[in-house]
Amino acid sequence: MQLDIFEHSRDVMLKNDVVDALERRDVVAARSHRTALYHEYPDSLCLPDLDQMIEALGKPIPRIQTHQDLSTARQWLAGSVEPATLRVLGNRAGQVWLAPLWKDLATSAAALPFHPNTSFDHGALIWLRMGEWAAAVAAVKTIESWRRKPVPLSWMLQANLELAGLQANLGMLAELAWISPRRLDEVVSTTTEPILKQLIKKFEASFAGFETASDLVWFPAWVLTERPNLAASFALAQPSNHSPAEKAMRVMIALLGLEHQGRHHDIVTERKHLKDTNEELFMVYMKTR
Repeated sequence: MQLDIFEHSRDVMLKNDVVDALERRDVVAARSHRTALYHEYPDSLCLPDLDQMIEALGKPIPRIQTHQDLSTARQWLAGSVEPATLRVLGNRAGQVWLAPLWKDLATSAAALPFHPNTSFDHGALIWLRMGEWAAAVAAVKTIESWRRKPVPLSWMLQANLELAGLQANLGMLAELAWISPRRLDEVVSTTTEPILKQLIKKFEASFAGFETASDLVWFPAWVLTERPNLAASFALAQPSNHSPAEKAMRVMIALLGLEHQGRHHDIVTERKHLKDTNEELFMVYMKTR
């Protein structure tokens, strides 16, 4: 059977007319070209995806008044519009086209308060999804006592790691490790910060006490056995839950300071404190002495 090249080209041409209008965000033209495509090729496989994009472009983001409003809009964009767009435009161009829709949604949700039970439905998470780090930081700052709550603290750490790197955020990282090591593990899995990824990998491989993500609670104290020069940055961590892991890090900071001062009697006392807190961490520390 001979392929009708002209007929095939006509199909592609009509589809490209719709796509071109969508890329220009001209919804009137997109609808017109879509109608032309449908009339000649009603069984075209691209029609459902084009319809999703046209609907998204022509339907304004509704006013977000409740978490359910945001959940509904977010799931529609993520579950229907985004997959259709990526099939039509490809990943890179598709993400560019989608960005204004996500931005409109995040802006509409700006006044929505943070609720732990609906943490997926907050503007900060949308900004993070888009890689808009400064906007994510601003959104988290609207959450009361965000630094004491694992989810917004993890969002703030994720954004600030991209903005300022690891050393400037070690205090915040320690606080997150102490109150939710699982959330820290999630941040590590998403961040592009290379030094943090290297340190985590070495911690998991070399620290005998590591078995699951919950053991990242000891990571801040362990880092100081590897990078004692980071003690001043870790010392910026705010008082947290006074857990053994927090105590261990603060003992490590004290030990490093005493060693610098040559106060041998006090060093012996602090080393005992470290051993009593976590013997495996103490052994790692002593290997470097």
